Amino acid sequence: MDRSLITVILPAKNEAEGLARILPELFHSFPHADVIVVDDGSTDSTGAVAKGLGARVLRSPYSMGNGAAIKRGAREARGDLIIFMDADGQHGPEHIHALLAKLDEGYDMAVGARDASGQASVQRGLANAFYNRLASWVTGHTVLDLTSGFRAVRASKFREFLHLLPNGFSYPTTCTMAFFRSAYPVAYVPTPVQKRVGEASHIRPLKDGVRFLLIIFKIATLYSPLKLFAPVAALFGSSGLAWYGFTFATESRFTNMSALLMSAAVIIFLIGLISEQITSLTYLSARSERSKS
Repeated sequence: MDRSLITVILPAKNEAEGLARILPELFHSFPHADVIVVDDGSTDSTGAVAKGLGARVLRSPYSMGNGAAIKRGAREARGDLIIFMDADGQHGPEHIHALLAKLDEGYDMAVGARDASGQASVQRGLANAFYNRLASWVTGHTVLDLTSGFRAVRASKFREFLHLLPNGFSYPTTCTMAFFRSAYPVAYVPTPVQKRVGEASHIRPLKDGVRFLLIIFKIATLYSPLKLFAPVAALFGSSGLAWYGFTFATESRFTNMSALLMSAAVIIFLIGLISEQITSLTYLSARSERSKS
């Protein structure tokens, strides 16, 4: 693999201090890399620092979100391979080689998997552990770190799913599930994480609890909606049958509650079936659009 055809994308919002540390190390390890810093509406000297250190800077006039920065950077990438990493100094450039080695082995995406010490807080670590288990169950593959922002991908494959990626922080979840759904092999590489530089993380797990709950549903619906809807339908259906058995034995009648539960089971299953077809068509459309371009 030609290691000169690499683009490194760093989404950054008020990360001047982190970039001042990480960019010199990055250019030392990969002097010929195409390095893009996407300045997501920073109010500090993020853009000036990045440009002064030799990176290409794409600036947004206002904050559009981490995912939006990733998409903008991916569209402008010149390399055949793209490395995504945080600009806060958590990811060491020396670990990029391990990710690229996995691509050399034939994988289409390699993800730097953090251990428990690499999580920002206990609550966030527990949430990520839950996401990993859920994603592993849905996909049938072991997912070691669903939300890691440190990953290497083949640019052509990643661009297939740009229209699916959200503008917020859940882009790693979305692209991981999209790769699994499209049968693009994904590898995980255990990667140590350093303490972030600068202000605390922009993510607030408790404040953004509803948003993270939606990620759970996105995990299932992006891969196979029936894996989410079928068990729920089965739960409603079995509850309806159980209630009917109870009321028939005690009152010798079929109640409205039994009818409601059984009807809900049928409706939920049909919604899952329709969602499954929509998901399949979405990925088929993505592949068709990419083949045309």
